[in-house]
Parts: sequence; structure tokens; C-alpha cells
Amino acid sequence: MRNSGASVARERVVVIGAGIGGLAAALRLAQAGCAVTVLERAAQPGGKMRSVPVGGRAVEAGPTVFTMRWVFEELFAECGANLGERVALSPADLLARHAWSRDERLDLFADIEASAAAIAAFAGPREAEGYRRFCARSAEVYRTLEGPFIRDGRTSPAGLAQRVGLSGIGDLWRIQPFATLWSALGSFFRDPRLLQLFGRYATYCGASPFSAPATLMLVAHVEQAGVWTVAGGLSALARSVADLAAERGATFRYGAHVERIVTEGGTVSGVVLAGGERIAADTVVCNADCAALGAGLLGADAASAGARLAPAERSLSAVTVCAVAEPRGFPLAHHSVFFSRDYRAEFDTILRRRRLPDDPTVYVCAQDRSEAGLVPSGPERLLLLVNAPADGRDRPPTPPEIETCARTLLRRLEACGLQLDLASPVTTTPREFEALFPGTGGALYGRSAQGWAATFKRAGARTAIPGLYLAGGSVHPGPGVPMAAQSGRLAAAAILDDRDSTARSRGAATRGGTSMR
Repeated sequence: MRNSGASVARERVVVIGAGIGGLAAALRLAQAGCAVTVLERAAQPGGKMRSVPVGGRAVEAGPTVFTMRWVFEELFAECGANLGERVALSPADLLARHAWSRDERLDLFADIEASAAAIAAFAGPREAEGYRRFCARSAEVYRTLEGPFIRDGRTSPAGLAQRVGLSGIGDLWRIQPFATLWSALGSFFRDPRLLQLFGRYATYCGASPFSAPATLMLVAHVEQAGVWTVAGGLSALARSVADLAAERGATFRYGAHVERIVTEGGTVSGVVLAGGERIAADTVVCNADCAALGAGLLGADAASAGARLAPAERSLSAVTVCAVAEPRGFPLAHHSVFFSRDYRAEFDTILRRRRLPDDPTVYVCAQDRSEAGLVPSGPERLLLLVNAPADGRDRPPTPPEIETCARTLLRRLEACGLQLDLASPVTTTPREFEALFPGTGGALYGRSAQGWAATFKRAGARTAIPGLYLAGGSVHPGPGVPMAAQSGRLAAAAILDDRDSTARSRGAATRGGTSMR
């Protein structure tokens, strides 16, 4: 039973996992006066927003792109703080540098006309005009979905249509919800390289552009609205959120492995740690992947709140290489992408054949390069990433396959003019991602965004188990740092709304009872 005798303002909340969704929920609930305890297996907060030591330096090993700043500005403001005073952010004019060969390079900028000029020089004026139309459409997609979908709690297709209203049905239809991203891009671009570049936005959600919905073109508008570099990396942003939550009264316990969620009478009553310690709670926020819940990794009592995903339903995993090295031959930007020669074959290999690609697209984050364009003297901190199937539990890549992947990765970079000597890198494979985030198979984005309905299959903040709520990149509104943080805000809002509704119901029942004779 829920602790009806305790002070409502001091409701006991346990947050499982200090990923950004759990941190956002913990911060908001601590600010609201709840007694919040955050339990995290790792030694530090952040979840996927993490760094690893390489050659005595900390290299960011997780997300590297910070967008949708408003999510964090609102979160901090709700808790009496200012994001800009606690986190050093630098706006990026150059979004990313893209390469297909030694002679084919294209920079994209936050300024639409600067990008259009670069595209005109790269692929001709017709493609530049297509880019302008694409930007207008991506902005329309974002405007249509921000209020009723991103800011709102879980919704269904019918619920989304209801929320936009009759006046918005036309907008909803124009964003092409039933088309794939790849097919929609064909109405804006003919150059296969531009199809590849903008199709890559599907991978931001761990999906293939050939099956992901066209609505993912909203990523273009999100980036144009602002990309920022975070001093210390996104792991530093996670620490800032955790620090503020602690200031507001949340308690953090690291190295705390939750073995199971406990219910009594069908209602959450607490959690049990691996060592047997039981922690009572009125409310539990689970910031683990929904697949972990569905697989029973947090106990049988809570399994019904999760999702069981077949390998084909999982989003992409990755092979990442963190290194300290001196790049040669290519002018790296902070974000650079080196494209494969055949994008469709690359995704067929990953998602149908369930193998690492023979010719991968490679993302490189040069973490010591800034907008000033100054080239660091000496070795630089680098994160290299290629997409991989999320089979870290069922059929993880073998050591020889990982060695081959490292060679093909370097070969792709060399084809574009970049030479790297990687001494003692730290490599993370789908097997290690499964170990870091159990139950996922190494999938980094939850359920794959395949088809128009996939988004609506994600769980919302509330579950069928009273007192159990969900947050994180595997639930609504989706993956990525700002979306996962938004999920934590939505979970906290649901908890506070339900708490207030319960209090009102008790008050009404009491008043009704005393008035009867």
C-alpha cells in the first residue's frame, strides 16, 4: 500500500539510474519537496553521458551533440537555477564537416543561407533550393510536433490528432507521417550524397533512413535552432544536474545495484539491492531501458511494465573508439562525418545480415577543436563511432570481427584523406554496451524507429503498476539527451499530478464523509 499516513510533501521516491532522464526527474521531484534517493550502479552520474580515461585524459565516450537547450533552461528555471550560470555553453556556427572522398567535402552551418551557399558550390543551385525547401519543411514538422508530442505526455495517433485539433490536421498530414525519411528526402534532393547526409538524421534515433519515418527530418530544424559545445563535455552537464538535485535535497548512492522492484498488493513498495538491503518507497522512477524491465532484470513484479523486443526491433548499437592521437591530412571540425560509398548496403549489412559493415560511415568528434578553428598542438582527444547491430547479448561481434572493423574504419578515413595512428585506444562494442546497459543487447536508443507507428509503441511515464513510473531514452518522447531529459520532466509531472489528484480525492472523501448524518 502507498504510505497514506506520511506527509504528502515528503513522499519517498527512489530513482533507479542516474542517466539524464533519472537526473531530471530527481531534480524536479526534490525541488517539489519529495524525499528522493537516486540509486546508480556506476561510480558517477550520467548513464550514456560518460567519459573514459585514455592516456591520462578524459575522453567523452557518449553523446557529443547538445541541442534543444530550452529543455534544460526550463528544468533549471523550475528549480530556481540558471543553466548558463552553471554550465558553460558555446554556440556552434559550423554544425559538421562531411566527406565522401579526398575531393568531396561539405560543411553545414547553423545559418541556413550559409549552408545553402555551400551546397550550391558543392552540388549546384537546384540542390541549394531543395535545401531551403527542406529546411522550411523540417521547421513545419517541428512546430507541429513540439507542443502536442514532445512537451506532452504519452500520446496515441488518435490522441495526437485530437491535440492538434481540426485546425492542425492539415499540418499533421503535410509532415508526411506515413512516408519514410529516405523517400521524403527524394522530393528535395537528387544528389545521392545529400540524400545520404540528411538521411543520416535517422541514426540520431538509432534507425535506418530507409525505414524511419519522414518526421525525423525535424532534426535538421533542431540543429539549426542551435547546437552548443559544453565545457567538459556532456558528462559535465550530467554532473551539473546531479549537483543541483543534491543541493535541492536528493540523496545519491553510487555503486548501488538494484536487484528488483518490490510491490505489495499490486502497488510499488520499494526496491531491493543486490546485497539484500531493502529501501522502502512510495514511488519508483525506473530510468533503466524498458527492455531490462520487460526481461525481468528488475524482478518479476515489474516485468509487465517493460517491453520485450526482438533483435530486429532494437535500435542501432555501435562500435566506439576513444583515443588520443594526432590527426593528419584532413581538417577535422569538432564534428566530422565520413560517409560510406553505398549507404543502403551499409544498413542492409547491419540490420538484415546482422553484421558489422564492410565499408562503414564513421563519425569523429574532435573534442579539443572549437569554433575558433585553431588546431591543437600535440595529440587530441577523439571519439570515433560506427553503427552496429544490437546483438551484444545474442551474437556479439567476435574479437577478429572487431579487429576487422577497426581496419575498415581507418580505411574509410584514409579514403577521405584522414590518417590516424591509434595507440592504446579504448574500444566499446555491443557486448560492452549490453554489459553497461543490461537487457538492451547493446541498443543505444531503445526501440527502433521503424515505420510511422514505432514512436507510439514507446511507453509513457505512467505504467499499469501504481507507483511505478518510467524515464529515459527508451520511453516517450524518445532518445537523445534533450528528449531523455524531457522524459524525466514528464515523469516528475505525472508523479506530482497523481499525488495532487490523490490528495484532492482524499479531501473530497473526507468532506463527503463528515457531511453525512
